[in-house]
Amino acid sequence: MTLEVLARGGLRQDAERLQYAREIVRAEAAALQQVADRLDDSFLQAVDLIYRSPGRVCITGTGKSADVGQKIAGTLNSTGTRAYALDSTRAVHGDLGMVHHDDVVVALSHSGESEEIIRLLPSLKQMARAVIGITSNSQSTLAHEAGVALVLGPLEEVCPLGLAPRTSTTAMIAVGDASAFVRTRMREFTHEDFARFHPAGNLGRRLLKVDALMREGDELRLADSRQTVRTVFAEVRRRGRRTGAVMLTDHDGRLCGLFTDSDLARLFEQRRDAALDRPICEVMTAAPITVAVGTRVADAVELMRRRKISELPVIDAGGRPAGLLDITHLIGLIPKDEAERVMRVA
Repeated sequence: MTLEVLARGGLRQDAERLQYAREIVRAEAAALQQVADRLDDSFLQAVDLIYRSPGRVCITGTGKSADVGQKIAGTLNSTGTRAYALDSTRAVHGDLGMVHHDDVVVALSHSGESEEIIRLLPSLKQMARAVIGITSNSQSTLAHEAGVALVLGPLEEVCPLGLAPRTSTTAMIAVGDASAFVRTRMREFTHEDFARFHPAGNLGRRLLKVDALMREGDELRLADSRQTVRTVFAEVRRRGRRTGAVMLTDHDGRLCGLFTDSDLARLFEQRRDAALDRPICEVMTAAPITVAVGTRVADAVELMRRRKISELPVIDAGGRPAGLLDITHLIGLIPKDEAERVMRVA
């Protein structure tokens, strides 16, 4: 059955409702395929205008198009292109003052004849560096007046009444995403760049570097591996906040071993009191597992889980201790199920 037939039928059965939902999604997917096939040189012109602009990108629209503008502006900001949304209704009553002459304006209107957008066009063309129009109507005022027009072409709205904007707003979002991600390739936008704009939430956790979480400086317990166990613990206990591991170095200052409180407890349990007055290098874990400065926290956590360790030294390019990751630092910064998995094996 077609969308029209399904909509008229009243959708009394669960199967009918599910089929109708699937047809809506398929219809929008088909519309996106049409829009993708219609992208042409005007898309490239729009991308270049924004890429070369020294200012910000202003996304403006009316009603649902204004909501789409908020989404597109969010995508642009998160991928390194400074942007803001400007509701056209508010713009004609004073908010137009936020537009700078270095900005590029992207005006959204499915019909290309939205009253507020048409009223704004003369001012926008004078105030901004360029105006890009996104519309479905190649014969519209927006298409003719904009410096660059991205014409989506005719799109059938999946609303049963054919009135509420659905397919057209989906298409605008998709084109906005395409524009943003093409520019990330042009700018060679990296994971590190992305992480700078996403310091919180799951994205931030996945991209965070160990440098941001590791203990360093006076918080580290450092000692020369040639010292005795007793001397090491007598000295390092006075340094900074206590950690569960002592990082041991060779005569060149490079990390050569790790000795934990658990290792000390085992010496007592095994009644190896004589070992306390022997060089700690004899009982340390030699050549411990390490990560380099700049390693992602997600990779460090996976390493700790896989190797069943709760302390992970961080070393610099010369192999010297730079910091220490402790599993207690990571609880709350990684998903709960992942944290529990690491704690079980550590």
